[in-house]
Amino acid sequence: MIIDSLENADLYCPINPLFRQAFDFVRALIKSPSGELGKVVLVERELVVMVNDSPLKRPEQARMEIHNAYIDIHIPLSAPERFGLKSRHRLNQPSEAFDEENDAQHFEDAPEYHVLVHPGEFLVVYPDDAHVGCLGNQGRIKKIIVKVKA
Repeated sequence: MIIDSLENADLYCPINPLFRQAFDFVRALIKSPSGELGKVVLVERELVVMVNDSPLKRPEQARMEIHNAYIDIHIPLSAPERFGLKSRHRLNQPSEAFDEENDAQHFEDAPEYHVLVHPGEFLVVYPDDAHVGCLGNQGRIKKIIVKVKA
């Protein structure tokens, strides 16, 4: 897991060859006046950017999520976003089998800790990081999610 400012994103580009393209696209997207919701495939099956307007979830209703093939980069746009996190290896309450097509599995486990990510910052979660975002009591959040092939 990484939490940092978008100003420092270039420091993390050596970690994955797709990070530079991802962060360059995100910076350009944030500067664009349109800010349209939707999905953009930058590299088929390797790099996808989604702009979502998602409802906030009460912590007791939220489910932890893991991935096998992709790293997630979360960038809140409209407000700070609260995330719950837990090591994948400590999960023990699956709510379904792993979905290979969507590269996701959900768990009923409670997070072990929480972080708050502000607009202008990003959170990188790796396949070992179980996570749940959009935590809150009411409202919505506009955010960018980048899926990067691990």
